[in-house]
Amino acid sequence: MRTRATRRGLELTDLGLGTAQLGNLYRATTQEEVTATIDEAWDAGIRYFDTAPHYGVGLSERRLGAQLRRRSRQDFVVSTKVGRLLVPSPETAGARDGQGFDVPADPRREWDFSRDGILRSVEESLTRTGLDRFDILYLHDPDNHFEQASTEGIGALIELRDQGVVKEVGAGMNHAGPLAELIRRADVDIVMCAGRFTLLDDEALDELLPLASDRGVGVVAAAVYNSGLLSRPRPAPDAMFDYQPAPAELIARTNRIADVCESHGVTVPDAAIAYVLRHPAVVSVVLGARGAAQVRSNAERATTPIPDGVWRDLADAGLISEDFA
Repeated sequence: MRTRATRRGLELTDLGLGTAQLGNLYRATTQEEVTATIDEAWDAGIRYFDTAPHYGVGLSERRLGAQLRRRSRQDFVVSTKVGRLLVPSPETAGARDGQGFDVPADPRREWDFSRDGILRSVEESLTRTGLDRFDILYLHDPDNHFEQASTEGIGALIELRDQGVVKEVGAGMNHAGPLAELIRRADVDIVMCAGRFTLLDDEALDELLPLASDRGVGVVAAAVYNSGLLSRPRPAPDAMFDYQPAPAELIARTNRIADVCESHGVTVPDAAIAYVLRHPAVVSVVLGARGAAQVRSNAERATTPIPDGVWRDLADAGLISEDFA
């Protein structure tokens, strides 16, 4: 699998593995599925792995670390996130997590973008993973805490980078505007943009991607299937878009995209990955997966050649922007 270098020389594979599913996203993931997921990703050439304390209140970090410790540390890149501390909550231990993960509600998440909170978060993540270091640290969803996160929070991450604790720092968010503002305010290296640069949503093209290109900031594109609407050759009637039922007009637009793709012998998911990788600022596409079959499918899609005519026909039909081509 191809790699792309960031400005500090970090090599990311075109396809990265998101590991929310290792934290029991929506349903329990068995240990056999965990092992098969990482083994298949490794065999497919994937060497970039992303996790977070939020994913299963630490379960994803523990499971990913256990799998990666079987490999040579110099052979992979791993990122985690800061901003949600995990705090013991014995009073809710008998309940299930209410934020989408099939895990007990002990510990609980506590927002904290202070310097001390971030240093504590990194130390605890290192303990959970059992790794000696992280390559990338992201501020995680700082939308409602942006002032502190974009000053004290990112300052703490830059301090860790300057000390050599981590190679690159930035933020991961579901909105492009705040990521662009963070790039303006701070010396960040990389950002993760979820769902705002896809075949159906090109918000990031307005400001974030041009600014990232100008400043040499790498962009990791996540959620390129927009919660499932772009994950099939044809959208299901009950398809989701950004975690909500997809509006009829977006289903219709996806079917128009599918018409063009099929005329060139490729599928919507193939194009969904390739579209974002065409932008020069994008350094990787991160896709979540559970089990070997899903990883294999994503890897095959990511390496499917897309004829130039697909982009030309989509642009002619007004279905994508070609401003960055």
